[in-house]
Amino acid sequence: MLLRFVPRAPGGSVCRALAGLLVVLAVLLTGCSTSTGTGPGAGTGSASRSSPAAVGASTPAWARGTATVREARLPAEARRTLALIDRGGPFPYARDGVVFGNFEGHLPKHRRGYYHEYTVRTPGSRDRGARRIVTGQGGEIYYTDDHYESFRAVLR
Repeated sequence: MLLRFVPRAPGGSVCRALAGLLVVLAVLLTGCSTSTGTGPGAGTGSASRSSPAAVGASTPAWARGTATVREARLPAEARRTLALIDRGGPFPYARDGVVFGNFEGHLPKHRRGYYHEYTVRTPGSRDRGARRIVTGQGGEIYYTDDHYESFRAVLR
């Protein structure tokens, strides 16, 4: 049996090993990412984001096609606001419960008065801050942490 030696460029196996390592790292990082949002509120880490596909069949029809967040993954202040909404108040801000106009058009279109907004306290903020819960008359709940630039459907 005749073995042949084929010379290789110096560092060739090292380059292949590094390339393989980079591919594995890229796959792992992509698999670990749950962010589906873009824009100013994306990646802020204040609540995890998940794609509608990741949530699966448990996603209500109104939330399909929208970034989602589980209630348990919301900031504590948002969970407290939801508890107040469930109880019907009292609310700490005079504007809590007012009609949300959806002027930005990020939520599904409905007649005026369908949506209502509630402030989610932002620790350290001197004013109402940017975080809100918006509810719909059909039981929808949306969370925004960037003052209506993006929304995530809250799954309970």
